[in-house]
Amino acid sequence: MTSNKPYLLRAFYEWIVDNDLTPHLVVDARVPGTQVPQEHVRDGQIVLNIAPSACGKLQMGNLEVTFDARFGGVARRLEVPIQAVLAIYARENGAGTIFEEEPETSPPEPTPPPEPPKGRPQLKVVK
Repeated sequence: MTSNKPYLLRAFYEWIVDNDLTPHLVVDARVPGTQVPQEHVRDGQIVLNIAPSACGKLQMGNLEVTFDARFGGVARRLEVPIQAVLAIYARENGAGTIFEEEPETSPPEPTPPPEPPKGRPQLKVVK
């Protein structure tokens, strides 16, 4: 099955916004493919305000979250792989969720076909 994380992330975002609260993402900035302003990263993490009033062109896909935001007056395009999202919460009251680390799933290794028996086949007469 596919990960439920992007679906839960979108649901929590919508719930927080519907309650007139400010959604924030906690992101692991060390995950490959994460593009965030490194000058704001602390202990490998960054907290990002993803409220509609704070960012533009927000897209929460199944593989990544992308949006435009300003940092110190400078416009930036941020890209956050879903694996890098650690939590989503409302700034005002902390309501939200922490995402558990999902184990990497790899397809099972194929098993080799059984070897055919060696020698001549042997049959028995059964009465």
